[in-house]
Amino acid sequence: MATAVSFLPNTARIREVFERQRATALRLRTSTADQRIAKLKKLRDAVIANSEVWYRAGHDDFKKPKGEVDLAEILPVVMEANDAIKHLASWMKPTSVMPTLLTAGTSSQVKYEPRGRCLIISPWNYPLNLTFGPLVSAIAAGNTAIIKPSEMTPNLSAAMTKLVGELFTEDEVAIFEGEAAVSQALLELPFDHIFFTGSPAIGKVVMAAAAKHLTSVTLELGGKSPTIIDATADLDLAAKNIMWGKFTNAGQTCIAPDHIFVHRSVKDAFVAKTKVVLEKAYGKDGSPPSEHLAHVVNARHTARVKALLDDAKAKGARVLFGGQVDEKINSIAPTLLDGISPDSKIMQEEIFGPLLPLFEFDSLDEVITKINAEPKPLALYIYSSDDAAVEKVLGETSSGGACVNHAVLQFGHGNLPFGGVNNSGIGNAHGLYGFRAFSHERAVMRTQLKLSPMLLGPGQLPERIRSVLKSFMKWL
Repeated sequence: MATAVSFLPNTARIREVFERQRATALRLRTSTADQRIAKLKKLRDAVIANSEVWYRAGHDDFKKPKGEVDLAEILPVVMEANDAIKHLASWMKPTSVMPTLLTAGTSSQVKYEPRGRCLIISPWNYPLNLTFGPLVSAIAAGNTAIIKPSEMTPNLSAAMTKLVGELFTEDEVAIFEGEAAVSQALLELPFDHIFFTGSPAIGKVVMAAAAKHLTSVTLELGGKSPTIIDATADLDLAAKNIMWGKFTNAGQTCIAPDHIFVHRSVKDAFVAKTKVVLEKAYGKDGSPPSEHLAHVVNARHTARVKALLDDAKAKGARVLFGGQVDEKINSIAPTLLDGISPDSKIMQEEIFGPLLPLFEFDSLDEVITKINAEPKPLALYIYSSDDAAVEKVLGETSSGGACVNHAVLQFGHGNLPFGGVNNSGIGNAHGLYGFRAFSHERAVMRTQLKLSPMLLGPGQLPERIRSVLKSFMKWL
């Protein structure tokens, strides 16, 4: 079993690798689709071949079930790689652009160039998925990469470090383990692009560091993703979907339902159905700890989530299911809560754990008002068979993504952009959108017309040209 990496960063070594990647990044600007695809296939095949390694490391880090490793770690990386392998040649082709009236007689294109040297800072909740997924996009776009995985999942980080070292030379892809000081040392460098996945609070730190070098960023953050269940919802579907989406990885998922607004008329029926689903999945009342439920990642986060639970109960919340906490093994049962006070801490911060508050409502307008009073979330979910209600929610709220009559599944749709908005993120990932995130869209215009003789010099325009221009300005 690996142990947590704790040391001061070797800044000289980090800078040496960063400088070595400069020449490689310049060379990769002219790399072909076939060359990039060969690397993607190598990465994909190695991820699949090391399945047993991921199972062991995921279990050792936080008791992640094998099924979750398959579904939420290995499969997304393989799908991301397969999508890039299949479509990269077409993604790399310049996109032709029609001329405007003013530029008639010219031809223009958007060319997709590698950004250059990229930094990927990945989180602990889905280490494999959220490290190698962005790496696929970086490689597909023709970049070099330095990866900083989370120190909170040391076994998975160590396994990824070993794999990267076997597949790539450091001048192309390098990985540095360690704590926050390593990230700080990396953020001092003038990368061409930074892809960060984590909390909004750390995202602001990353963005501030990037601003010093005017480095572009993709920030995949989080937020308190709300879920709405109206009076017309399929309650069986909602109970199964939401319990799966919430308690996969013990709720440690950026797009997990954070809290539920359920219509008063169906609340009791919904709660009854969720209890049936939870007992079948995790045992009666969620205790003792189930082998199908991941543990909280470490003692600090266990204490944090427990504090949210204790504060909610102290302010009048009722536990409808679960509630058991075993701090010795970082285990918290899947927990449903009702009667939450608005001033509870659980409503002030992203839960990121296996606690699910329920709120009843009578009017959809009151729910929309509450959602709009908070920072824009990464995801929003609505369960309803009323199309007008669905369109009302989608039209009057904002979120990074939304899912109707399902939860979390939007992450797996490779043809959709995945990303947040404002507090929940900047930029998009996955498929073509990930390729574009790691690419510079360069405008290129060609002309055979000799337009310069029409101009007398800087600031000067012939009177006849000015007259024609004024006549046609509104149509140009």
